Amino acid sequence: MCNLVQKYNIPGPRYTSYPTVPYWDINTFSGKEWEHTLIKSFKESNATEGISLYIHLPFCESLCTFCGCHKRITKRHEVETPYIQAVLKEWQLYCNILPEKPIVKELHLGGGTPTFFTPENLQALINGIFRKAERAAEYEFSFEGHPNNTTKAHLQALYNVGFRRVSYGVQDYNSTVQKAINRVQSFENVKNVTEWAREIGYTSVGHDIIFGLPHQTLQHVEETILKTKELLPDRLAFYSYAHVPWLKGNGQRGYRGEDLPTATQKRDQYEKGKNLLAKVGYKEIGMDHFALENDSLYQSMVTNNLHRNFMGYTPSKTQVMIGLGVSSISDSWYSFAQNVKSLEEYSHLVFNNIIPIYRGHILTQEDVVIRKHILNLMCRLETSWSNKNEEFAQLSETLDKLQEMKNDGLIEISSTKLTVLDKGRPFIRNICMAFDVLLHQKTPQTRLFSMTI
Repeated sequence: MCNLVQKYNIPGPRYTSYPTVPYWDINTFSGKEWEHTLIKSFKESNATEGISLYIHLPFCESLCTFCGCHKRITKRHEVETPYIQAVLKEWQLYCNILPEKPIVKELHLGGGTPTFFTPENLQALINGIFRKAERAAEYEFSFEGHPNNTTKAHLQALYNVGFRRVSYGVQDYNSTVQKAINRVQSFENVKNVTEWAREIGYTSVGHDIIFGLPHQTLQHVEETILKTKELLPDRLAFYSYAHVPWLKGNGQRGYRGEDLPTATQKRDQYEKGKNLLAKVGYKEIGMDHFALENDSLYQSMVTNNLHRNFMGYTPSKTQVMIGLGVSSISDSWYSFAQNVKSLEEYSHLVFNNIIPIYRGHILTQEDVVIRKHILNLMCRLETSWSNKNEEFAQLSETLDKLQEMKNDGLIEISSTKLTVLDKGRPFIRNICMAFDVLLHQKTPQTRLFSMTI
């Protein structure tokens, strides 16, 4: 495995979309075309599967230096109400162009720190959303909670408006690692918020754990997993730290590259964690995710309903995902659109009745086909085709690129199917990269992506 890690540890996308954001064709994109594809997709799917809503709440009181997300650091909580008003105004703009009342199947509050907001303001936000929408018969609402500031009142308020899933960012329990990433939180805090959620009635509690953090050792990962075992969250995101300090606005400072584990050490951390989780009863889901058998994420994997989008892995597919708030990305299946990243510009646009998009991509027919294959690999660890000459022009070339991975025992390839083997699971991003026609057509001249291992 060590030689394979060295061989395949290269920069690569995480494939929450295809094409990936750096390869969007912004020159052929327009707001009008985005609206056209959104309405088309909405008509095709709203009545049968509903839509997904992602709401980005960007505020944090302090900067976690491992974070690559878009955020605004402030202790001024008077920003809450104006931001909620702006998000609800953006939602109103979308509802104005949709041909009928949206049926929301999935709703996720991400950040930033959603629990930066008061329980009353979070309730006001959700109640405002559903003045213009309906809940699907089977819906899933989830939010990200910070163990240091999530209160019982937060959990109860969101439970009262339909939330049944919460995930907490744990990262690592070692104090040296926590100080390096400026995310100091005790096991007691995590224990409290986990137990409160269950007492209130949440049916799925998740923890996020990261390996490959600065100063993190194999022992640290083992200790974190053993503490996690005590709380037994229903699902886990156990993923690799993405070191991308070159991205604008990134907070990954305060430590050096040599403070990070090597690629081989990271792989050892993952394998150790995965083996410990398996002993507890967790099942590996897609890439970097684990769940107990009672969790909807595992059940969706068993029934082949697992889906992946800009929110990560979700238990079911929706054709339309609308992202609200600064920097949010929307997906109409036929196109992607991203909101402006400046809070001031965002507010200015929505209150002038302009949907605040600044870039996007209209998918070609080839994009749609390749997206299907990458989604299949990410969610089902296999993909198939009826006739490789009719799929997309470069499929034969793609399969040629994969021969070396086949020889290394990572995948199996037949005349109509590709299957990822257990040995190939750690290299799923590399396998998907073989299908990424745009990546091969234009090799980036500067670093765009984190390392795959």
